[in-house]
Amino acid sequence: MSEPSAVNRPSRVAPPRLLFESGSLGRSGFYWPAENGKVQAAIPAGLRRDDIPGFPELGELEVLRHFTRLSQRNFGIESQFYPLGSCTMKYNPKVNEVVARFPGFALIHPLAPIELLQGAIELLYELEHILSEISGMEHVSLQPSAGAQGELTGLMLIRAHLAEEGNPRKKIIVPDTAHGTNPASSTLCGYDVVQISSSAGGIIDAASVEKMMDEDVAALMITNPNTLGLFEKNIEAVAAVVHAKGGLVYLDGANLNALVGVAKPGHMGVDVLHMNLHKTFSTPHGGGGPGAGPVAVKERLRAYLPVPRIVKTAGVFALRDDCPKSIGRVRSFFGNFGVLVRAYSYIISLGADGLEEASRMALLNANYIRKKLEKSYQIAYDEPCMHECIFTDRIQHKSGVSTLDIAKRLLDYGFHPPTIYFPLVVAGALMIEPTETETPETLDGFVEAMLSIAQEAKENPELVKSAPHSTPVRRLDEARAARKPVVRWERQRADGDERQG
Repeated sequence: MSEPSAVNRPSRVAPPRLLFESGSLGRSGFYWPAENGKVQAAIPAGLRRDDIPGFPELGELEVLRHFTRLSQRNFGIESQFYPLGSCTMKYNPKVNEVVARFPGFALIHPLAPIELLQGAIELLYELEHILSEISGMEHVSLQPSAGAQGELTGLMLIRAHLAEEGNPRKKIIVPDTAHGTNPASSTLCGYDVVQISSSAGGIIDAASVEKMMDEDVAALMITNPNTLGLFEKNIEAVAAVVHAKGGLVYLDGANLNALVGVAKPGHMGVDVLHMNLHKTFSTPHGGGGPGAGPVAVKERLRAYLPVPRIVKTAGVFALRDDCPKSIGRVRSFFGNFGVLVRAYSYIISLGADGLEEASRMALLNANYIRKKLEKSYQIAYDEPCMHECIFTDRIQHKSGVSTLDIAKRLLDYGFHPPTIYFPLVVAGALMIEPTETETPETLDGFVEAMLSIAQEAKENPELVKSAPHSTPVRRLDEARAARKPVVRWERQRADGDERQG
């Protein structure tokens, strides 16, 4: 019998016990002077935890090994390929971290007098102009601290502009391929959402928009490239239809890393967009933050931008608040300053040519994976993609293997799974975004794993359906974990679970 493959071979090393199964009564990682023979009495009451039954008592080495093991189980871009789609989880160059930690940036106080913040304000002033050039827009506000807040800010600008014209209007058109937060932002801004379906080719056309466009529509929110990884090639014609009825065009810049240095939204008829600096210009923010979502606008929306605005007079920087049409402040102080510093460092390091090359490499890597896998996985749209490619589980489904099974099996091969079941318009979607930072060797390793899983789905589907096999825990009941999380250790077993906590 042949030797089992590495991904199937049982581990000869017993898994470490949980901390609650370890330790011994009275064991400690340090020594306290005893009082009346009791160590506990010498520990201040405020430092004791008496509310957790069976709290483990451990030695220093046990605690050290525990946290070291946890750190080694973390998955990050420094350890392995991260093909998560849409969120652009790319490598954050370490030089950006060094710059963000310069004492002149990291130690300044946001309430310090403006004359003591000239260097920081100058960086923000220059970043505004750089982003204006990159986007093809005319003015930029750095305040919004995330993409969703950037969306809301942009819609507030649109509403303020239309209200001054006499009618803020009632509706926002959102394509089914737009970014997922667009409907929520529209609703929060007081608008009704009207969804428009994409064509058979995965993009929207001007004729469909024209049927929905009337004087009640404030704006069209469009993501370009859209969440299918496709470029909205009709965007200029679509924008003309919207403008003809007095509406505005909002571009969600979540996928801007496919356009930087190659095409400018401001040249496509866009009136306002936000840019996710934590996606396109480093500082990946998996886990929820921090982020930055600056908003860029054309001239007619400048008066409504958030305050304060940075102005430069005779080489001196100041903050201007006397803007009567402004929507006001949307974020305290100067936004997420550290993220802005990282973005500035990234842009300056690469320069114009480097930014363009990064975008083109993102497109090349995505299309490389698309071509390598298109015979083994059903591709959602059979045409060149932008920065991400989307497959479905249609072929594997014939053997009873689902998208979730494929994602779980990838863990056995040492890869973080891509985004699954999104976008919603593609049944059984697998969204893969390699980003510009990965080498051909890394992509080939991922492709080989995906091809192996496709073969396994044909020959041994149960192996894939029961994955993962090599992770610290097997497949979890994810729905139950989300609805009934266990956040505290319990000694008793529940519902047949082997461990709790």
